[in-house]
Amino acid sequence: MDYYPLIVLLIGLVTVIGMILVLRVNAFLALITAAILVSLLSPGEMADKIERVAEAFGSTVGKIGIVIAMAAIIGKCLMDSGAADRIVRAFLGVLGEKRAAAALMGSGFVLSVPVFFDTVFYLLVPLARSLFRRTNKNYVLYLTAIATGGAITHTLVPPTPGPLVMADTLGIDIGLMIMIGTMIGLPTAVVGLLICKVMNRMLELPMRPYAGEPEPEPLADDQLPGLWMSLMPVLLPVVMISANTVTKMFAEKSADPTLAKAAEVTALLGNPNLALLLSAVIAMYVLVRQRGLTLKQLAKTTEVALMSGGVIILITAGGGAFGAMLRQSGVKEAIEGLVGTEGQNVGMLMLLLAFGIATVMKIAQGSGTVSMITTSSIMASMGVSSAMLGCNVVYLATAIGAGSLTGSWMNDSGFWIFARMGNLTEVEALKTWTILLALLGVTALGFTLLAARFLPLL
Repeated sequence: MDYYPLIVLLIGLVTVIGMILVLRVNAFLALITAAILVSLLSPGEMADKIERVAEAFGSTVGKIGIVIAMAAIIGKCLMDSGAADRIVRAFLGVLGEKRAAAALMGSGFVLSVPVFFDTVFYLLVPLARSLFRRTNKNYVLYLTAIATGGAITHTLVPPTPGPLVMADTLGIDIGLMIMIGTMIGLPTAVVGLLICKVMNRMLELPMRPYAGEPEPEPLADDQLPGLWMSLMPVLLPVVMISANTVTKMFAEKSADPTLAKAAEVTALLGNPNLALLLSAVIAMYVLVRQRGLTLKQLAKTTEVALMSGGVIILITAGGGAFGAMLRQSGVKEAIEGLVGTEGQNVGMLMLLLAFGIATVMKIAQGSGTVSMITTSSIMASMGVSSAMLGCNVVYLATAIGAGSLTGSWMNDSGFWIFARMGNLTEVEALKTWTILLALLGVTALGFTLLAARFLPLL
């Protein structure tokens, strides 16, 4: 057997991790450098080896660039208009102060679908501190509940960049990824809330004041948009994309011409690019109406959002190019030579392997998104398929997402956001954030294995 492709894979991994961890290079530069190096070491005409990296980079941008850009705009508009705040207050109003932790977790769970995790945490922590001042208890519970809800959908449910890229890289329908990611995420969140309550009993941490900074005052209810308009930018793309997936599923199993026509309509309306564009338009409308922005001010707001989204697009496309070059190296054929292509006996092993690689990547370089992008690229280059797994490949994505939760420590920006916004010491953050995310990752993996076994979706 030819082991050369596996050596190339190892060189690529060492390059990515070494550049990020040792040289402190930006993740995009590390991934694109590794892609070029792997391409140079792979078969093919020498003149084409750099060009194919650029082509793979462009192909990835073409598939996910619009969606990530629109998601960035939606998130910014939800925050600036007060729509995100309205959603949180609705949760608190329905569940009541006694179930405030569940309300905070549910808010984080919903908002982290279109909004980046750090932004959600910035929004919700002042509410947690306000609740503690009223009740004088459960500070750890409130903080960890926010982290639980936000972290789970950040790693499992598109259009958050990590899950979105995994769906594209592994050839998974985005609607299916949304549904299965939510199906795995909900019970994980319930278990996570129980873990938060145990932590709250074991750790009595004080809520310290911010040094030299006043506590932010919440807006009055009449300054916030209505609930349905606030929810529309979040729910609309999920409904449109999921409707397309479900309709297509039924149309493929039926000869009914009406269903076929409906599938054509939902294929257009449920296209992620169109769904997210419509959602972004609604989010911008809510912002303009609520805050009275001029068109010039709205343009400035969207420009700020697109700058943050642009970094994610670059990293994502760099990961796509890296995965494409691994496929050029012949890794798929080498792996098939090791494990075979008939997969019932290796399916669970491959899910565990994906979880393990994602965990190692997370521990090594800190970013969950980079961990998901890199690991899904590696697994795609191995040619992992539903036949090999014995279940739908969507469970490979949720296993990778679970692994990207595990191993968050001081090289993860999320760790510092949790510590600084919660005003905790590094040791306190390790005892709460790091342990919580590790347990959430293992829990999500457990539910993934159960679902793959009893609901294989083949």
